[in-house]
Amino acid sequence: MNWDDLRIALAAARGGSLSEAARRLGVNQTTVSRRLAGLEAALGAALFHRMERRLVPTRAGERLLAQAELAESAASAALEAVSGLDAKPEGLVRVTAVATVATRLLIPAAGRLTARYPNLRLEIAGGESRANLSRREADMALRFDRPGAGGATLCRKIATLGYYVYAPAAAADPDALPWVTYDEASADLPQAQWMARRIGRGEAGETLAPVLANDAEGVLQAVAAGLGRSPLPRFVGDAEPRLVRLSDAPVLARELWHLSHPDVRRTKRGEAVTEWIEDVVAEAAD
Repeated sequence: MNWDDLRIALAAARGGSLSEAARRLGVNQTTVSRRLAGLEAALGAALFHRMERRLVPTRAGERLLAQAELAESAASAALEAVSGLDAKPEGLVRVTAVATVATRLLIPAAGRLTARYPNLRLEIAGGESRANLSRREADMALRFDRPGAGGATLCRKIATLGYYVYAPAAAADPDALPWVTYDEASADLPQAQWMARRIGRGEAGETLAPVLANDAEGVLQAVAAGLGRSPLPRFVGDAEPRLVRLSDAPVLARELWHLSHPDVRRTKRGEAVTEWIEDVVAEAAD
């Protein structure tokens, strides 16, 4: 027995005949007769009296039809409850990004999105740990390195972000300052490698600051405190009044990739957040 069998029984009771049930369901009369007979055989009980081409529910039929109507009402209520949920941008979207992108780029611009879509909720998590989109630990992610092949996510490059050299604005001779770089765990970052190459060439004045950081926010604060100079994204350095940009052109660039789970990306709320992310990032890109 399945829901289609119950639908046929309900149509037969409401139509009062095989022909009327067939018309209501858009099938032929033979199909209705066969399905009703199969349902009665499965239940081991007659559901209708056949009386001069009329169908009259038996006692067993009345009991079954009463429960079938409850099931029909529950199914209709369930469909009504979810119908249209994805027709407009509302609900929760969880975005994860490296800390600097989250705190210096996305969060300051979040008001533009929520003002336009007041029923949309945005959860922004910044950090180095990587949420797994396939396991729905997050709905979207912004990452600097190119994702590997495979996985149940949609991804594409949305920008190239330039890194410029910044120094404390109060420095008398900023070009003589040491380089504020990253700790050993972050030594593989492109900006850390760029500074390592400069120091490795042994040029005069190319030294390391005595303080190391483990992320761009730490580097920013070290530079602002007067400990040295360092490459930073333009959207970070230019927005900080305690810093001055020393280079007119970027000394290196990093690709920013947008990953999203397809179940969210294809909804209206996913489309709205994707559009907002790409607009915000485009303003920060070189």
